[in-house]
Amino acid sequence: MAGQSKKSTKKFEKNHLKDALGKRKEVKIIKQRHQVKAKKKARNAKDNAVESDRNIKAQEEQPKSKDQNKLNGMTEDQFFQEGFQLPELKKSKKSSKLTKPPSSSIGKRKRATDASDSQNSLSSSEGDNQIFSDQDAGSGEEGIENHQEDLNALATKDPDFYKYLQENDAELLDFGGGDLAEVDQLSDDEKPKKKQKKTKKPQSDSSEDDVREEATEDSTGQTEVTAEMVTQWKTAMVEQHSLRAMRRVVLAFRTAAYVNADEGKEFKYSISSPDVYHQLLVTALDHVPTVLNHHVPVKESTMGKVRVATESKKYRTLTSLLKSQSTAVIHLLENLSDAPTLNRTLNALIPLLPYLLPFKKILKSLVTCVVGVWSDTSTADTTRITAFLVIRRLAVVSDTSIRTALLKTAYQGLVKGSRITNPYTLPAINLMKNSAAELWGIDPDVGYTTGFVYIRQLAVHLRSSITQPTKDSYKQIYNWQYIHSLDFWSRVISSHCSPGSNPSLKAASDSPLHPLLYPLVQITLGALRLIPTPTYYPLRFQLTRSLLRISRATTTYIPLAPSLLEVFQATEMTKPPKPSTLKSLDFTTALRVPKAYLGKRAYQDGLGEQLVELMAEFFGIWAKHIAFPELMLPPVVHLKRWLKTVSWSAKLTMSKGIKTAPGKWKGNKNSRLTSSVHLLVQKLESNARWIEEKRRHVDFGPSNREGVEGFSRNISMGDTPLGAFVEGLRRKSEEREKMLERAREAERKDRAKEREEEDGMDIDGVPGDVLEDEIDQE
Repeated sequence: MAGQSKKSTKKFEKNHLKDALGKRKEVKIIKQRHQVKAKKKARNAKDNAVESDRNIKAQEEQPKSKDQNKLNGMTEDQFFQEGFQLPELKKSKKSSKLTKPPSSSIGKRKRATDASDSQNSLSSSEGDNQIFSDQDAGSGEEGIENHQEDLNALATKDPDFYKYLQENDAELLDFGGGDLAEVDQLSDDEKPKKKQKKTKKPQSDSSEDDVREEATEDSTGQTEVTAEMVTQWKTAMVEQHSLRAMRRVVLAFRTAAYVNADEGKEFKYSISSPDVYHQLLVTALDHVPTVLNHHVPVKESTMGKVRVATESKKYRTLTSLLKSQSTAVIHLLENLSDAPTLNRTLNALIPLLPYLLPFKKILKSLVTCVVGVWSDTSTADTTRITAFLVIRRLAVVSDTSIRTALLKTAYQGLVKGSRITNPYTLPAINLMKNSAAELWGIDPDVGYTTGFVYIRQLAVHLRSSITQPTKDSYKQIYNWQYIHSLDFWSRVISSHCSPGSNPSLKAASDSPLHPLLYPLVQITLGALRLIPTPTYYPLRFQLTRSLLRISRATTTYIPLAPSLLEVFQATEMTKPPKPSTLKSLDFTTALRVPKAYLGKRAYQDGLGEQLVELMAEFFGIWAKHIAFPELMLPPVVHLKRWLKTVSWSAKLTMSKGIKTAPGKWKGNKNSRLTSSVHLLVQKLESNARWIEEKRRHVDFGPSNREGVEGFSRNISMGDTPLGAFVEGLRRKSEEREKMLERAREAERKDRAKEREEEDGMDIDGVPGDVLEDEIDQE
């Protein structure tokens, strides 16, 4: 028919028309972009050509007009009196710009202007090089070499201008030359001028030092560092704050840091004595920051912001020393294993941090190295705390960009260090989570940005596991790294959104990190119920404790009772368990239950203890609230039904006329479990009656928010019946943890003793991590 479309046309409109139109629009946009770029390119080329023509004409006409005016305005007598000098009319473009002006009085003004122009151009290029070095954060040695190559090329291309620089501004040609020779010049400048005029002692002293160093050179041309030399350097640094001595200490320290490195580097000094090595290390780590602070002091404000005079000549001269010292310290940290030496090296980094802020590449290597020490669970706690102090100091003195990169590196180190969790590594992981949570409170705005990115990443993993289920998709969620990440963010929010711990906050919602609370709770509840089987009940309890921490700190109601009441309906809690001789399961270091524990008495008792403790903690948060009687009513009804079901015996059923098989028992036959749940129900009802008695004298309604919040303001947790019960459960849990810790320590000593008998090794010589791995495998 005339008014109808074909079937193929309708099919194309339904399935492909939208995509075809979208592709056409994309192609059109791309063409428009290319056209705009081409127009801009042509316009820029045209403008550059016109400007270059103008510059060439101006350069050709300007000297000609000046010289002709001078000649035309002079008489013959004046010409011969001033001296015979021909004007330079024809010269190349480069020489006309940069040649040295004549020395006669006629060209005096022109010489001054040319010299100022050349100095301005060099200073601007030097500033560009400085900015590039700051942004690119390259090493100082490569920048010095590149600058020296440019100067050599200038000497060949324009020798007149190079000669002019040698006579007028030789400092530019000596940039970074030699072995940090400018440091020696600064040292000489600091000494009084009168002494230099009367006597030449400083020169004789330096010459004597050079002669002494030449006398200790070996066959390879390197100077052997002796104890006498280190003592002399140390005395000069302590008494005179000598930069020359500091330079030599830094060069020798670089040799000591790379003493075992096979990188083919050549150093000025060599070290063969262990005592000299130790003395040099202590001198460099302790006294180099002191000398730096004397010559370039760090000014710190009351808000923690630091300021260093980076524009001063001394700072620019000491840049190479700073880079050399910091890279040597970083290399030393990567190869150290002794705890006291690690602590001393990390402490030496703290005063150097304000000076290293302009060098982004060095800071990146430093942060990666220090975070590696902090996130290593096998390192001693004192060393890890010292490494955290370095990280925190850098977060305080740095700007937003460095702080963002620092938080990201710290979080990555946290996730990497929490992969293996057992009773021996759990305290180290908790230390790492607590200390890292403090970093996110230094700048809450930056903390919110990074926190949002990583919490969203956790949400993406959970969504992909739910929407695209496979055989192993749940493993992206049910692992220690994911669980520790959720627990870490709960610590961040509970630490920095709590009005109790932060007096500056009037309410939890005043914190910039508070918007992260809702998505984190939703992700945690989703992960908690991903696989609702008895095998993963320990994981459910881990996440429940994280949510309880948030609810307690921010006074935010999170519905946790339904997820706990689901466990009471599982077969593990309603059927009689099988007898076994297994140890009680440690729920703090378990995510899933071994098959040997399923259906056994040890697992059922552990589930009962965890459920009673978590239910009491949940209701204990709201024990003072005016709405507690209404809050506890549905869970109490559910618990009473469960008690009635598991306590139904055969004798009771016969009394009601129900025939059952002789000796058959309907229940879990666990009087210890039922009695603990019955005690919990009694405490909940007692606390509800106590609240009802308190609110009988209230003269406001539920709509009065101020009255509702002020109802329990003067009531402490221990004054409530449920609060006293919760405190008793906490003390019991702490005693149980201490007993387990003593048992682990005794087992560890037994294992060490057995290993000593087998291998003939001393107990103290056995590495602790080896023993822990053996215990974990068994």
